[in-house]
Amino acid sequence: MKNHIKIIFHIDLNAFFCSCAIIKEPYLKGKPFVVGGSGVTRRGVVSTASYPARKYHIGSGMSLNDAFNQYPKLLVVPTDFKLYRRYSNLFFEFLNQYSDLVLAGSIDEAYIDVTKRAETTHPLEIAKEIQEGLLTKYQLPCSIGIGPTLFLAKMASDMKKPLGITVIRKKDIVTKLFPIPIKDMFGIGKKTYPQLMAIGIQTIGDFTKKENRQKILNLMSNETYMSYLDHIMGRSNDIVDPDKYAINQSISNETTLNYNMDEIDAMRPIIDALFETTYQRLIKGEYVCKGVSIKVKFSDFKLMTRSITFKDYTDDKELLRSNIMELYEKNLND
Repeated sequence: MKNHIKIIFHIDLNAFFCSCAIIKEPYLKGKPFVVGGSGVTRRGVVSTASYPARKYHIGSGMSLNDAFNQYPKLLVVPTDFKLYRRYSNLFFEFLNQYSDLVLAGSIDEAYIDVTKRAETTHPLEIAKEIQEGLLTKYQLPCSIGIGPTLFLAKMASDMKKPLGITVIRKKDIVTKLFPIPIKDMFGIGKKTYPQLMAIGIQTIGDFTKKENRQKILNLMSNETYMSYLDHIMGRSNDIVDPDKYAINQSISNETTLNYNMDEIDAMRPIIDALFETTYQRLIKGEYVCKGVSIKVKFSDFKLMTRSITFKDYTDDKELLRSNIMELYEKNLND
């Protein structure tokens, strides 16, 4: 019988922003540094920390001030989105040599179906060739996960960083996947895993135990539970659709009030809350943007849309927030 098991790679560029910074400024290699902020003051947050910086427990999302408290001699490199986009494009162009089925997960990660190529070359040889090629040609270190589904490939790529290659076959699920903490399972939200841990679900293996099923169903729907279970057991998506996770052209959130409101100050916290939710989606997807917009619908159903376009891409939270508020206050007062 012909084997129909797919061979899917998840390729994750290690500390991508830091790798690009080292390409631009080679003296940074081996030094504790972070990418984030302006590079002049301690305001802002860490976008990416170099591996030497991570030894001091410095990581993404940490304020620069807290990062300096962890390591006072820390170097800070400002973001350079033009550079990141250039090397991201080179990354995807390189992968397209190996398969037509390349799916962008974000600016620095991709799924690639190498099933056809593996008919003539062992998957580990393909993975080593990709890893070595990205490193020698572009100075981009990566970790590669290999599995029969997108989920298992993604979980595998997280297991050895930097420069790891990990295989998770269906027969490896119990030994390799089950011991992983539930908080590290791809797709489990930041609000969900503390609730699971509170009822004794500490590992992915705990999630699969029949005796824990009812406890888990008290936290989520049966549909969600079964979806997670299918992911874990290797029964989920194995189709690499190049357009499925295409990078969003825009990210937005909106709400409808239960009553008419015309107080500028009273609406400001609502606008701010919508911005916060949208910004978290931007960061979670590892996206950057080149502008912001607001949309307001009035009681007579007239719609007002206003936008600002920036000179360059950014994920600077305060810059985005201040421009949103400027659009709101300027146009609602007109």
